[in-house]
Amino acid sequence: MEKRKQKLTPQQGLQKIYHYCAYQERSHKEVRNKLYDYGLWGSEVEDLLTRLITEDFLNEERFAKSFAGGKFRMKKWGRIKIERELESHGLTSRCIAIGLKEIDNQDYREVLKSLVEKKWEGTTEENLFKKKDKVARYAIMKGFEPDLVWGIIKEIAP
Repeated sequence: MEKRKQKLTPQQGLQKIYHYCAYQERSHKEVRNKLYDYGLWGSEVEDLLTRLITEDFLNEERFAKSFAGGKFRMKKWGRIKIERELESHGLTSRCIAIGLKEIDNQDYREVLKSLVEKKWEGTTEENLFKKKDKVARYAIMKGFEPDLVWGIIKEIAP
């Protein structure tokens, strides 16, 4: 039997969404969807969003910085993948640029180099061209720029 979601009042929704936003940084899109999940609609959702922004529970620049820094440090994502994910959250190009500034260029290059070296060591391919291709595709899938990836492969490959 399907469990029906109970429609919350705007006041109940506000209390729940305060907790949701306080737990970690959220994008406007995530919060809007969560409010709709609570059974709130239209103007109720927009009123609550406005209140959250005014009370500084929601801030897209802060979200972009937190998201970009976290995905880079924890998941070792490249700038391209982080940028695409931030776009999917509905952030403006200005907010995305601010978020990507959280990634230090030196750290970025070091992380990419360590990823490429680790993948190089773990790849058992005998054919050197195929091995380079596999390693490059892996790093590019992680969101790193192809030119940078190939430059690092040329540095470490025999």
